[in-house]
Amino acid sequence: MNSNFSRFSTQSSLTNLGCLLSLVAIAVGLSAVGLGWVVNGVFILIALIALSPVLAVIIFGIWARRNIISGNCPVCEAEITTLNESTLTCATCGEPLEVRSRRIQRVTPPGTIDVDAVSVDVVDTTATETGSSFSSTMRTIEAEVVDES
Repeated sequence: MNSNFSRFSTQSSLTNLGCLLSLVAIAVGLSAVGLGWVVNGVFILIALIALSPVLAVIIFGIWARRNIISGNCPVCEAEITTLNESTLTCATCGEPLEVRSRRIQRVTPPGTIDVDAVSVDVVDTTATETGSSFSSTMRTIEAEVVDES
């Protein structure tokens, strides 16, 4: 049984060698006739097919570095990963967001003024009207408006 296996192995390697020699003979024949450019084109095509997965990985990596953005939600500070120049909704707080110039920003309707309260001081004053049990509470809130545009 071993002798049959070794004979088969030798026979298949000779078949492969014959195929390779046939391809070399065809390439030499085409080059001798002046069609060497066909042989070169076939070799270049084989090289491109072999290198295409590597090129695809490199191109995808460059695209991902330019278009995938990671940042925090401006409302709840949750970590967000998304595509550049896209709109999304924060999964944590539900705030509509958009990505402009690689920055995650809130989507605000036109005419809305976005205010960041810097300091809030609350003053309670109670006034009672003489003769009635009317009382009112007045609160003064001081805030600073920051214009980001």
